[in-house]
Amino acid sequence: MADQDAQSSVGFEPSALSVLRWDEPPEGPVLVLLDQTRLPAEEVELVCTDVPALVRAIQTLAVRGAPLLGIAGGYGVALAAARGFDVAEAAGLLEGARPTAVNLGYGVRRVAAAYWAASGKGEGDEAAAAAALAEARALHREDTQASRRMAEYGEALLEELLPGRAYQLLTHCNTGALVSGGEGTAFAVALRVHRQGRLRRLWVDETRPLLQGARLTAYEAARNGLAYSLLTDNAAGSLFAAGEVDAVLIGADRIAADGSVANKVGSYPLAVLAKYHHVPFIVVAPTTTVDLETPDGTSIVVEQRSGQEVTELTSPQGVSATGGGGIVVAPLGAPAYNPAFDVTPPELITAIVTEEGAISPVTGVGLAELCARSSQVTIS
Repeated sequence: MADQDAQSSVGFEPSALSVLRWDEPPEGPVLVLLDQTRLPAEEVELVCTDVPALVRAIQTLAVRGAPLLGIAGGYGVALAAARGFDVAEAAGLLEGARPTAVNLGYGVRRVAAAYWAASGKGEGDEAAAAAALAEARALHREDTQASRRMAEYGEALLEELLPGRAYQLLTHCNTGALVSGGEGTAFAVALRVHRQGRLRRLWVDETRPLLQGARLTAYEAARNGLAYSLLTDNAAGSLFAAGEVDAVLIGADRIAADGSVANKVGSYPLAVLAKYHHVPFIVVAPTTTVDLETPDGTSIVVEQRSGQEVTELTSPQGVSATGGGGIVVAPLGAPAYNPAFDVTPPELITAIVTEEGAISPVTGVGLAELCARSSQVTIS
């Protein structure tokens, strides 16, 4: 496959954040992404003409967030099919780009299955490519609808747990429109509460080492007019101790069959703090994030990223798949531990909210029943 991409500056209206779209210029179809490594300083589009460019965008976090990775993976398969590349090779490259995010593999396999089904009927390459694109677009629409329903269920749960009050909510990493076909997962709940005049404050963890909270969640909170404050990750405990957190809302990159949740590293300590301070800890994620083939948290493969993301302070534009390129803040050669995710066990989770409803307490049986109501259960 060729390996090409291009960038162009583009402005966005506050009401319409264009994060990912399929385009068909005269020179051939492309997948256009909002380059999240350039936020909040610049709103720049990254144009992927082939799967290696998309894989690089995924690994450098130009496109990120569990639901959006599933959508991007699906469109990636459609892109390979439309441009006449090897679809099986493309699917393999995409599925291995980030191992913890189960949605990525789901989107890739679902669209590839549509392609192979059409191809197996002898409909020709063009018809098979069209089937792949149609399936990617269907996945995109479904995620948009799921985002809206998660916001509704999440707001209803907050009212049930904390009736008749305005909320101070703490969130970690980024879970808004930048990770979704709609307005997000956990952030979408906070946004819905805000629109109803019941959000006192959104506390935003900075989310070291790549600062997705500071760069991305604060950016989305500001453009939507939310009352928010940014804090260092290690300041969260003082907020709990002061009684300034009513609930924690996070997303998920993979939910195991027992209800264990893998999310951006730093989520598990928040769950421990929330448990100690008797604060609801709520996970908001679509059923595509549930992996019933992974039995428990210890079976979740956690992505390990470059130690240079920890030993160097890197500007957003300097983020790379291998790390490096920033200001050195540790002794030369200092070893670093840099898991992208940690795993929170179900006993620390108050509820999991999906587009099919919420489960509380979180159990394997309850999760399986929830997924059985959905046509979007993860496939292997």
